[in-house]
Amino acid sequence: MATVVLLHSVHGLRPAVHRAAERLGAAGHEVLTPDLFAGRTTDSVEEGMALKEEIGSDELLRRAVAAAAPVSERGVVYAGFSLGAALAQNLALADVNARGLLLLHGTSDLADDATADDLPVQLHVAEPDPFEPDDWLSAWYLRMRRAGADVEVFRYAGAGHLYTDEDLDHYDAEAAEQTWRTALGFLETL
Repeated sequence: MATVVLLHSVHGLRPAVHRAAERLGAAGHEVLTPDLFAGRTTDSVEEGMALKEEIGSDELLRRAVAAAAPVSERGVVYAGFSLGAALAQNLALADVNARGLLLLHGTSDLADDATADDLPVQLHVAEPDPFEPDDWLSAWYLRMRRAGADVEVFRYAGAGHLYTDEDLDHYDAEAAEQTWRTALGFLETL
């Protein structure tokens, strides 16, 4: 089974992240859920984005690296929700020991010289998603493939951005269950 570093969205380390970690743990995975916002949570994307700006992108990445460092030598799977997915992608591409990358609701830009030699990557995203438009996802997919990643993309028509979060208005039980079934299958292969 895998060690998974699961990073939260701009809403912070909320109950949905803990429920996801419990689900992964029940499947036999060791899961770390670092609190990149130091105990703060938000109820809206706007509040979350303001908190992200207050902390700063570099500091958030530093906190994520520090949280993953003690286990990265083992070869971990980086995972995250939205903002956390973007951070997870950056960590996985920088960690030669990364075993996989599980992106839920988000991606990040790639440097032109990024490499991801045969890195297994799975992305689950709403269709449409206001933060991950089709043209962006197409370009992202091509860049990840060019970097060498083995990428699978799963789109969920009609689901809202963070559709796996039961505490938000755009929760979609059917899409969430399908996402978790597929993601757990993915983790079993790593």
